[in-house]
Amino acid sequence: MSDNVIDDFPNQDKSRVAVGKTLFGHPAGLFVLFFTEMWERFSYYGMRAILTLYLVEQTDAVNPGLGWTDGEALALYGWYTMMVYVMSIPGGIIADKLLGQKKSVYVGGVLLLLGHSILAVETLWAFYTGLILIVLGVGMLKPNISTMVGGLYKKGDIRRDKGFTIFYIGINVGAFLASIIVGYVGEVHGWHYGFGLAGLGMALGLLQYALGQKHLRHVGNFLGASENEEEKAAMKKPLTKIERDRVGVLFISFLIVILFWGAFEQAGGLMNIYTKTKTDRMLFGMEIPATWFQSLNAAFIVIFGTVVAGFWARRKMKGKEASSLFKMIIGLIIMGTGFFFMTGAVAQYNETGSSAMYWLVLAYLFHTIGELCLSPVALSFITKLAPLKYASIMMGVYFAMTGFGSKLAGLLGEWSESLGEYTIFTGIAVITITIGLLVLLILKRLKALTHGAEDKEGTVHEEAEGFEISDGN
Repeated sequence: MSDNVIDDFPNQDKSRVAVGKTLFGHPAGLFVLFFTEMWERFSYYGMRAILTLYLVEQTDAVNPGLGWTDGEALALYGWYTMMVYVMSIPGGIIADKLLGQKKSVYVGGVLLLLGHSILAVETLWAFYTGLILIVLGVGMLKPNISTMVGGLYKKGDIRRDKGFTIFYIGINVGAFLASIIVGYVGEVHGWHYGFGLAGLGMALGLLQYALGQKHLRHVGNFLGASENEEEKAAMKKPLTKIERDRVGVLFISFLIVILFWGAFEQAGGLMNIYTKTKTDRMLFGMEIPATWFQSLNAAFIVIFGTVVAGFWARRKMKGKEASSLFKMIIGLIIMGTGFFFMTGAVAQYNETGSSAMYWLVLAYLFHTIGELCLSPVALSFITKLAPLKYASIMMGVYFAMTGFGSKLAGLLGEWSESLGEYTIFTGIAVITITIGLLVLLILKRLKALTHGAEDKEGTVHEEAEGFEISDGN
């Protein structure tokens, strides 16, 4: 590790600027947030991997579920995954107006621990209570921990996008482990054992976050309690025209986000049930649990995360188009293309009564490459364009948009009962690719409204944002 001190902000009191450490060329605090989010996602994706399967499993099965229909299960899945992220808006407001991001993450972690633990109780009231607590917990934690990642980097630092990709890999290490471990325990040994194991993951995440606070003293603090008068004043100033234009671009990008996640979240719903009921999962005489396929996305992210980030960084250094908006559009198109493999899977099933596993592997591969082009980039994009006083709120709005996308995913899953899986999968592919190409036509105009927010990337390599100072805790 090496020490770095901010020295290019003459209006700040140097005695109050945090001394930071770097690890592998990035702020050490990034890896604290990496492991916190990894365990939080272990808990969330572990529960997600078994949720719809638990709902549709018959009540008289060896491992009994609730006996719901596919439509009922997908409807709840859609509402649940939507509300998980919609609650990021009040979570962001609480952080920006009352607590700061750092304390809000603590609150969210505690709520998540309680929620996952209660799900381990085998009663219906515990099931609904646990889901409500998880919704509230994700709403408090998710937008604020992501905003803290952005706070580790000074504006213009080209490492920011790479930092978010590293953070994103942490998310998916947790998701990968969850799909394998929690998925297996829940599907084979008992759904509620799986829910309880997810709670253990959240406990480890909270412990790790508490132990790593010395690396986060300069990020996530409540600006309203700052001793710096300029920071206090920034909370009260109206938005400038440039700031308003940038917020407008963010909201346009959020429309892409809704469409992307509306398609992508078929993984936990329709594609999950399709894997369970219509895919030949026999390999070397062993039947692979359906939940294990949920780990493909996470595994591909761990494998290809830095590769994709490096590709875009090299492209930008060569002066080629590599703006965040361009990456997001390309991500949408690549992800949409992946659904043509699901079209192939359905066609094979209709012809032979079973579909091969390679269709799913190829679909998840394309979905993952698309996700790597869009999701971590969108997180980074928000921290570049959002006004300081609305940093967590705008991150909360982003996650709310992913929630609306998840609800759209649930609706599409429900419609498959009447329209058929072939129509849904093919329609998703055609619509996402078409809209991606249409947005590409207005890319130049959208970039102009960012007022050069990304033009100077690569010229700065400082460790912290400058406005983030230690509160002495």
